[in-house]
Amino acid sequence: MTQHAPIKTSQATALARPRLGFLGVGWIGRHRLQAMMGTDAVEVAAIADPSPDMAAEAGKLVPEATRVSSLDDILDLGVDGVVIATPSAMHAEQSIRALERGAAVFCQKPLGRNAKEVEAVVDAAHRADRLLCVDLSYRFTDGMRRIREIVASGELGHVYAVDLVFHNAYGPDKPWFYDPALSGGGCVMDLGVHLVDLALWVLDNPGIGPVSGKLFAAGRPLKDTASQVEDYAVATVETDTGAVVQLACSWKLQAGCDAVIAATFYGTQGGVSLRNVNGSFYDFTAERYWGTSREMLATPPDEWGGRAAADWASRLAAGERFDPAARELVTVARVLDRIYGR
Repeated sequence: MTQHAPIKTSQATALARPRLGFLGVGWIGRHRLQAMMGTDAVEVAAIADPSPDMAAEAGKLVPEATRVSSLDDILDLGVDGVVIATPSAMHAEQSIRALERGAAVFCQKPLGRNAKEVEAVVDAAHRADRLLCVDLSYRFTDGMRRIREIVASGELGHVYAVDLVFHNAYGPDKPWFYDPALSGGGCVMDLGVHLVDLALWVLDNPGIGPVSGKLFAAGRPLKDTASQVEDYAVATVETDTGAVVQLACSWKLQAGCDAVIAATFYGTQGGVSLRNVNGSFYDFTAERYWGTSREMLATPPDEWGGRAAADWASRLAAGERFDPAARELVTVARVLDRIYGR
């Protein structure tokens, strides 16, 4: 979401340490739990996971939390917010159920498998007047924050080209990722969602023009997105500002390193770029370009992974309710739908 000024007391009443329930406490769920606990602004009231081992690991972090077996059990405790880290096919339905019971929601991406699902969740958040955020964590890297500030300042002139890359030398280790009915898609849904979100966020959410994409599976053009997911994709997104966004993403690419991640914005008076360091998934530099010269904007270390989660928890504790910026999630989902040709 976009950055916000402190909310006025007339708009919302701050809660006394909102009580949270965590649905799904695998590695990501536990990491986000720790990030939220680190704010000292919330209380972990309940945890639920179908794996007894995962639930036990989370229980070590919060022994005072109630161990329950389902989302309904969490909601029956009257929690103020729910943190969802379950398989993608469940995100929309679980988010809507939580919102309709009056709980704010922080969900892993994607919020839905298509734009229709995402829009239904955002509409539910609007009706319930509850804070809805998705874990679009790359927005919270030091480098992307600096890049957005520079683009917004106008110092780059007219930004007309954006190049985005996210190649992962590995692939997901859970079978549901490879079933389009459960995942909604392959590497575009998993990695491309971050790229599209970053581009539109930095460009201040322009209108979307023509979108084209080409999907591959095992080195061949993907024929049927209903039965198979893509492991390589390229796409072009045109905006109403005249900027053209090009992206490429993949799983299991022969890239010579763990990952290739970059987001570069070119303007008439300069450029800015975020790039991962030595194939890392976590370490990034950000640079500013003028012709053949460059300036370093951000370097590792940067503990950014849990910042989106901590931000939601802090905003919830401050009494924030529905944020209209959640509509940006629908725009991103519509772009993904068009890359998939649906």
